[in-house]
Amino acid sequence: MSDHDFELEPRLENQTGPELEPGERLIESFSGNLTTYVKEHVLLAALGSVLMSGILIYLGNPHAWTGVVGAVAAIAVRGLYVAREQLGFTWYLTNRRLIGPGNRTILLGNVQKVNVIFSAAQVVTRTGDKYMLKYQADTKATQAAIDRARGVMGDTA
Repeated sequence: MSDHDFELEPRLENQTGPELEPGERLIESFSGNLTTYVKEHVLLAALGSVLMSGILIYLGNPHAWTGVVGAVAAIAVRGLYVAREQLGFTWYLTNRRLIGPGNRTILLGNVQKVNVIFSAAQVVTRTGDKYMLKYQADTKATQAAIDRARGVMGDTA
């Protein structure tokens, strides 16, 4: 397998602002929000605690509390490990396109819809490709900004 057979996520150190084409203007940028990131991980830890403790109780384990400890520890370690990476990715919205990490480019005319999924705005293209703008402080505002740029008014479908 050669280095060119797969594509890794870009490193944060390698990210720069987008190179705009003549006549293109930057409207807004979207990065992950630390408070949203922490809230989502606390929710994941709580759900994981309930699930794991429930499984241990179902299996007859007298130490069901270990499900709480294990779930919280696992989510905390994961959260700390990927925080810098996940919060550092920035998407740029211009009057023509949405530019993501690694210079992923989505022309606004190719955007079919923008969904809100928990703390993420999901951009769905006409070809069915899906892109996540994760840990947004206000997903509805992110959705509305992209919809405004593509000329969609009040489309909540």
